[in-house]
Amino acid sequence: QVQLVESGGGSVQAGGSLRLSCTAPGFTSNDCDMDWYRQAAGKQREWVSSITTDGNTAYADSVKGRFTISKDKAKDTVYLQMNSLKPEDTAMYSCNAPHACTLCSAGFCFSSTPRWGQGTQVTVSS
Repeated sequence: QVQLVESGGGSVQAGGSLRLSCTAPGFTSNDCDMDWYRQAAGKQREWVSSITTDGNTAYADSVKGRFTISKDKAKDTVYLQMNSLKPEDTAMYSCNAPHACTLCSAGFCFSSTPRWGQGTQVTVSS
């Protein structure tokens, strides 16, 4: 099963920026809609942002105006640009494909729902 991989997390001070990346190594996934979620310690996972294959985007109110989701089709990577970070943004961030999509590798394509990645930790200090 195809697993997503997130990267780009780290520790920053409030007001700083980070850019998270989400890929499916070894596979092309441009046909996949993609979501970003986050889970802070002791809290439930919450939806952060979504991007469709058509490029339509959506954001949680808590990040609107500060975060930008995008997709680089040439690199087959989904990004989450996070600006003006706040301590309350501290969480483990994960990407997820909300439904089955077409994945290709070495010319072979199939429909599958990629698995959640391990996530990437974002820590914002005040």
